[in-house]
Amino acid sequence: MQRILIIEDEVDIAELISFNLQRNQFDTILAHDGLEGLNKALSIEPDLIILDIMLPGMDGINVNKQLKRDPRTRRIPVIMLTAKAQTEDRITGLETGADDYITKPFSPKELVLRTQAILKRTTLKSSGAVLELGPFKFDKNTLSFYLNGQLEDLTATEFKLMIFLCERVNAPQDRSTLLKEVWGYSDEVHSRTLDTHMKRLRKKLEPYAAHLETVRGIGYRIVDKPSAS
Repeated sequence: MQRILIIEDEVDIAELISFNLQRNQFDTILAHDGLEGLNKALSIEPDLIILDIMLPGMDGINVNKQLKRDPRTRRIPVIMLTAKAQTEDRITGLETGADDYITKPFSPKELVLRTQAILKRTTLKSSGAVLELGPFKFDKNTLSFYLNGQLEDLTATEFKLMIFLCERVNAPQDRSTLLKEVWGYSDEVHSRTLDTHMKRLRKKLEPYAAHLETVRGIGYRIVDKPSAS
């Protein structure tokens, strides 16, 4: 069974999440403050973490930063829970490496589906295990990404986003397609999620960020030969 760590200070919400995940064959572990959650993540190394932003001890943003700094946990996918009014917190959470976010109040069914989707893409195996394009190299079996021969840390979502674009090199991909194929969103309500991930990706791709182009009015694409600036 895949193990999910739930870091949520509201006990009733944590137990609701746990109940619905267990019904779908997940093992769950609960923590009710940030420091406790961080320590459990480091010792248990779960398959996925559901992380509330507003936590006692250490808030979710700082917990996530610590998770991404530690080699034991940096590749563990994170879904952040946020209140609807905390727009900037959601964006900050994505910028610190969260794979997805859910706003409160939320549908337990949606949270389970998001969890399943993220875990599916983190465990996906492929017979065509290696893809190379210019300075980019992907190992699909280990979810490893190399930038000009150097291993670069991408989250599972960043990895899927990059490989989706690279497998369609030079072809513009519209925003709705990217949101649907990478996150499973059916509309563009979550466009800031896409833009935040692209901003973060460009920082990680330096000095080859020019390969990732914005196609005005459409979306994004990866090109094999960037235009001269």
